[in-house]
Amino acid sequence: MLLAMRLVHIVLGAFWVGTLIFTAFFLGPAVRDAGPEGGKVMEALMRRRFMNIMPVVAILTLASGVWLYWFASAGFQPAYMRSPAGMTIGIGALAAVAAFVLGVGILRPAMLKAARLSQDPAQLAAAQALRMRAAVMGQVIAALLAAAAAAMAIARYV
Repeated sequence: MLLAMRLVHIVLGAFWVGTLIFTAFFLGPAVRDAGPEGGKVMEALMRRRFMNIMPVVAILTLASGVWLYWFASAGFQPAYMRSPAGMTIGIGALAAVAAFVLGVGILRPAMLKAARLSQDPAQLAAAQALRMRAAVMGQVIAALLAAAAAAMAIARYV
């Protein structure tokens, strides 16, 4: 079970972090630079259920992380939770949970609404405003996930 949880946590966590960093700092700006043609790329991502798959990836990453934290701390023992490693993992976990909440609560709804509004030429300005909001939130989420990954990477050594 330990190996399965580590595999799920590390592989899906790497996918979640990498995808958000790539999207926030490379794909999103490239789509914006492409103008109206960039909308076709976003439509293609929506057809591939990107906005449905990413929350599932995040949930599986978080759930496996909670299990691993429980295992490492022998059932969330306070002594472990107060140790440098336990606190570092806890800080990383909080960053990942915050990223998830912002992603599901702000980023995903903004992107889905922007995609709907983009279908109506009269609503293109509103869609663009939502995309800009999502772009900023994507960068915040990417930074939180990078911090979470960094915390997990160093926790054993602090």
